[in-house]
Amino acid sequence: MKKILLFLFLTCGNLAAQDREQINWLSWEQLEDALNEEPKKTFVFFHAEWCAYCKKIDRVVFTKPEVIKKINAEYYAVRMDAETTDTIRFDGQTFTNRQALTKRNGIHDLALLLGSRPEKSFSLPVTIFFNEQFALKQRVFEYYTSSELLKILEQ
Repeated sequence: MKKILLFLFLTCGNLAAQDREQINWLSWEQLEDALNEEPKKTFVFFHAEWCAYCKKIDRVVFTKPEVIKKINAEYYAVRMDAETTDTIRFDGQTFTNRQALTKRNGIHDLALLLGSRPEKSFSLPVTIFFNEQFALKQRVFEYYTSSELLKILEQ
């Protein structure tokens, strides 16, 4: 009996792991190569470790099969910690987190460039949508549900 239960447990766990698809997140360098090879719409998600809404989007929205399928089929996706201290090379430029030298939670230059609003300070979450030519299509500066995200992705 124990062997049967163990077999069922392992089989079901393996099947569940196989069924759990994920968004195919790319680095900025991988995105640049992919765009040069085959232009495609781009989805960028800026987050931080402390951001509760970012974590909720990860847990509730980015795990929905319909969201995963739509993003993976029609978009390149980039996910970036806005406070990273990594040096990022993209589009012939080098971006760093200069704020990290003077601030505890400094925002990376690339996140500031793409995710800032003129009338407000940088705040998370930030999701940015680009068209096939990597021209800005839309920016979202708040939490969204999977159905709201799917509507935006359809545009």
